[in-house]
Amino acid sequence: MTVEIKTRRGPVVIETDLPDAETPQDALPVPEPEGRAMQQVTRIAARKTGWLGRLFWGGVTALIGMMVSVAVWDFVNGLLTRNAYLGQVALGLLALVAFVLLVVLLRELVAFTRLSKIDTLRREVVDAKTEGSLPAARKVTKKVDGFYTSREELRWPRQTVAEHQDNVFDGPDLIDLTERQLMAPLDQMAVLEIQTAARNVAAATALIPLAMVDVLVALTTNVRMVRRIAEVYGGRAGTLGSWRLLRAVATHLLATGAVAIGDDMISSVAGGGALSKISRKFGEGVINGALTARVGLAAMEVCRPMPFNALKRPGVSGVLKRALAGMFK
Repeated sequence: MTVEIKTRRGPVVIETDLPDAETPQDALPVPEPEGRAMQQVTRIAARKTGWLGRLFWGGVTALIGMMVSVAVWDFVNGLLTRNAYLGQVALGLLALVAFVLLVVLLRELVAFTRLSKIDTLRREVVDAKTEGSLPAARKVTKKVDGFYTSREELRWPRQTVAEHQDNVFDGPDLIDLTERQLMAPLDQMAVLEIQTAARNVAAATALIPLAMVDVLVALTTNVRMVRRIAEVYGGRAGTLGSWRLLRAVATHLLATGAVAIGDDMISSVAGGGALSKISRKFGEGVINGALTARVGLAAMEVCRPMPFNALKRPGVSGVLKRALAGMFK
């Protein structure tokens, strides 16, 4: 008997319990950039250590310093015992290192003194402006002028103030004249430093794929920016002074809520959101650049010996636009 097997031709439908395939409309939207690198940098800089933490780290630092000192001294004594010439060379090198450390400490002390002098000048300018008397204005103008005696780029502005101050008979007007003449060139230099830092942070965030690396780049760039801004206004901040300024700026930003989105950052954030549709990292870079610009503008207010009054404060949007234009060029 012959059995004929018939094969079925055509498509076969197999029913399964799998869910329907997702369509592009069902995909989750791309999250907006938030500038996490700069927000983390600001929180790190503004973080305060309690008295117990300061006591702990102070004790650890002292203990490590003592251990290193004893080890170096034992090493030098051992060399003196084994070979007098090698011991003398090691002793000379030790004296050289101690001398360099002393010079560094003296420079840091001078830097802190300059920063304290700027704070004192700012308070005196505010008091003279509030008092409104001409003698107080002339006194504080003389102090600000003397603070910039060694700055060659301010020679003509200082001469202009000296020529016109006898013709001004109102205290606040004299202070405004001093601010317009002496602070305007320094403000331009500080804004250039902010633009450079914002451009570097934006480029680093957009190009570096590692999350913690861009945080490190943003932190070092902001420390360098704050230090340069302090030098522009005559602060000459050292390493410790730069951290002190960055912490003061970060604390000010967190206290005023300036790390969040403000009126002067709406267009910048809108630009970052639009660019994030093309590249999320690039949009994140724009936001981090905007926050870097805001840190720099806050540093200007901290480092400036005269508060903004006669001159207009620079805006984040304008600074960021020029910074990004320079990056594309």
